[in-house]
Amino acid sequence: MNILLWVLQILAAVVYGASGVMKAFLFDRITDGVAAFAALPRPVWTALGLLEIACAVGLVVPAALRWRPQLTVLAAGLLALESLVFIGVHVRFGETGAIVTSAVLGLTMAFVAYGRSALAPIR
Repeated sequence: MNILLWVLQILAAVVYGASGVMKAFLFDRITDGVAAFAALPRPVWTALGLLEIACAVGLVVPAALRWRPQLTVLAAGLLALESLVFIGVHVRFGETGAIVTSAVLGLTMAFVAYGRSALAPIR
């Protein structure tokens, strides 16, 4: 279980780190032709991007250093909650593929949060 959780944490950190950088710093480049970006004001997208970057770090660094590993649980939980926001946005615009992607990522992050708090906590 520990190995599975580490793999999920590292993969999610890469995905959310890249997504966060794009939302926070490359917003103008990624919004062309994507209607869902009109759902929230740009500062909200920037804040969500910064949250994703912070959580990407939080998924790996605290657990790897065994320093406040509960931050890894918090990061995964925040990303799971964030996915609910994105599901709502994508439902509004009828973007089925993005709904499924957000749901899978959210469930994965919920599993990591549960796994690191109950199944295989870092001590």
